[in-house]
Amino acid sequence: MKMVIINPNSDEDMTAAIQETARTYVQKRYSVSTCSTPGAPPFIETYEDAICAAPGMMQLVQEHESTCDAFILACHCDPHLDLLREITARPVVGIGEASMKIATMLGHSFSILAATSHSVPNKEALAKTYGVYEFLSSIRVPATKTKESYLLAAQAALQDGAEVIVLGCAGDTSLQKSIQEVIQVPVLDGVVCALMIAEGLVRCGITHSKVRRYNPHQ
Repeated sequence: MKMVIINPNSDEDMTAAIQETARTYVQKRYSVSTCSTPGAPPFIETYEDAICAAPGMMQLVQEHESTCDAFILACHCDPHLDLLREITARPVVGIGEASMKIATMLGHSFSILAATSHSVPNKEALAKTYGVYEFLSSIRVPATKTKESYLLAAQAALQDGAEVIVLGCAGDTSLQKSIQEVIQVPVLDGVVCALMIAEGLVRCGITHSKVRRYNPHQ
């Protein structure tokens, strides 16, 4: 089995961090490789950023489709998730959808730690799209990018009523264990959540239906 993780931005440091998390989770069970998106901006923050990333993301799917079993979309806003599902027969799992839906299985409510305040409305919209908005207690934005700020934001989210914490950016992938050890509730890294789901789909021989929504030739 081989998974390809698409980082929709061009930040090589973030790509390396995602790959390290994936490698640690996968160990030697199967192969996983993470790719930065050619021609994309260094961070996906706006709709314009997402549009600029689309051609490179499509290129990566076309380049790897014949040699991989599934794709992971490693951006918590799941940019162009439907587009990628339309152009490939392989499963495509977004880390935003995977982490939010798994969160609803692990507790009565969850909160998201967002990288920027600008991304908050987008995450609210995604939670509504994925049918999990009623379980969303809050979206907290850490004051700084430090581990201490993320821990404080997670602790504040518990006061909001959250029973599960979702890390709202692929770049936060290294924080899961350190936060979980302190607050003692499930903390979800979307990269790992997506790999869990993709692995199960591949092992069961299941992919997205091409009957209507993802059938471009209907």
